Amino acid sequence: MVEGWDFNFYEHIKNTVIYKFGQYLSGKSDDKPNKNIILPLLRLRYRTEGFDVKDIELFVEDSKNHWKSFFVKKFHEYWARKNEIDVFIDKESETDIDFGGVLVKDTGEIKPEVVPWQRVAFCDTTDLLSGPICERHQYSPDQLMEMSKKGWKKIDEIITLSQNYKVIDKKTGRQTKTPSKYIEIYELHGVLPAEWLYDDDYEYKNEKEEKYVRQFHICGFYQTTDGNKQGITLFKGKESESPYKFRTDEIYNRAIGYGGVEELIEPQVWVNYGIIREKGLLDQVSKILYQTADVAFANKNKTSNLDNGEILIHEPNSPLTQINTYAPNMALFERAVVNWEAHARQTSAATESIMGETPSAGTPFKLQELITQTSLGLHDYRMGKNAVFIEGIYRDWIIPKIVKELNAGQEWLSELSADEMKWVLDRLVENETNNMVKELVLNGQIPTRELIEAHKIHAREQFLKGGNKKFLEVFKNEFKNAPINIRINVKGKQKDLVSMVDKMTNVFRTIMANPQGFIQMMQIPAVAKTFSEIIEFSGLSPVDFASFTTPQQFLQSQSVTQTIPSQQLVTNTVK
Repeated sequence: MVEGWDFNFYEHIKNTVIYKFGQYLSGKSDDKPNKNIILPLLRLRYRTEGFDVKDIELFVEDSKNHWKSFFVKKFHEYWARKNEIDVFIDKESETDIDFGGVLVKDTGEIKPEVVPWQRVAFCDTTDLLSGPICERHQYSPDQLMEMSKKGWKKIDEIITLSQNYKVIDKKTGRQTKTPSKYIEIYELHGVLPAEWLYDDDYEYKNEKEEKYVRQFHICGFYQTTDGNKQGITLFKGKESESPYKFRTDEIYNRAIGYGGVEELIEPQVWVNYGIIREKGLLDQVSKILYQTADVAFANKNKTSNLDNGEILIHEPNSPLTQINTYAPNMALFERAVVNWEAHARQTSAATESIMGETPSAGTPFKLQELITQTSLGLHDYRMGKNAVFIEGIYRDWIIPKIVKELNAGQEWLSELSADEMKWVLDRLVENETNNMVKELVLNGQIPTRELIEAHKIHAREQFLKGGNKKFLEVFKNEFKNAPINIRINVKGKQKDLVSMVDKMTNVFRTIMANPQGFIQMMQIPAVAKTFSEIIEFSGLSPVDFASFTTPQQFLQSQSVTQTIPSQQLVTNTVK
């Protein structure tokens, strides 16, 4: 990359896996302790930088059909749960955090696949997507037979020639015996010579014919009797586009970014150095040694397997004394380990509060809250970058599949939130009332206000009887040509619910202390504007408090509340 800093893709993947799980490059042994400081910090990042399926919102980006966004949103919740999209998002996020980049593949199935980096046989180690990418698979015979449905050929031949082992380290050739046969298969994607798609005797028809085309190959190898490797092509064909998407924090001339494990390797090495030295000192100081000036002491006494109360004989003025094995430099190693752990935490933005640890005695509550929010800033930044990548995957691969299923016609059970229940209820009552009025007019009757209100109350009661779990249905081709887009609400992921409740409680306490005075103050435009700014700067939504700054609406809601008996309010709430 630059002079003094080289990058080896294979070593990067190997070191990431080894250090994440508390192993040594030279192999782990009982006399070498390993204090794994990396895994807890990675788990913290998984928790603070990941997001859930519920943070993903699909909507129809069309003013005339925007009302359909409700059905798209609710179907996505049902569809994502059925197809375990949350598992895919978690795996994608964790891989990106561990290795500094993630490779995602469209396999043609509903859920994209996160490609394990250990499975990449070769790629361009300076710019990953600029060159061919080859994956190495280990298939059992029954898995390979399933591939015949995708058009793979010569499967029986390669199964017959396979061996009962897996190659677990391609660089060293290390193998492990298996109870059944495993076949090593290579999957190659990239822009390659067009002649690779044809037989050896193929000739170009004219000069205009492309000599390099995007293609993919499925190949296997077997060992001949003379020890050489012979290849077998199981499938080959053209591709319209690359099946891969890749995310990383770019470093020039390096295929993959600076990983979460890699940035902690240096502290981990020196923490282990200190722990090993501490273990050696403990072994030393745990030994009880004695000394004496009597050179014949060992000959006159039994010095091993002594019992309590045994008498030992020594020369006059040559007593047996214990040797002081105390190690005064133990504290130096302990302090060094603490310092390196603190450095690792600082690198990962892992403060005591977000680690779930008790803060130092005397730390003010508001200061602790400020430190927590500031510490989350780096994690929010990283999460936002990953959210953009997931949005791209949704637009190109996932949304077309969702639209296809919607256009086939769907019915599903969905749980509605309070806001969604109100949204549906208002429109349902409005439509039911309009239909009732039309029917009365067509029958020559006059719809009275009392009749309309009674019908609205009846429609509301009937809808609310079933609770908040409702069956939703979309008709066939309802979303044909509908422009569906996506947004990921990463801000809502890190919302401090306790702090939000505290702020809202303070707002309501202020209002209810003097409702009439508050209403009068809100009639002054400058005061109303200041109140909205206070709400916004507190992290709350001014829209939710807009009715408080409108005196007529507030007075009207207050008078309506006063005219309804408390028992009726409770009854309506329960329904």
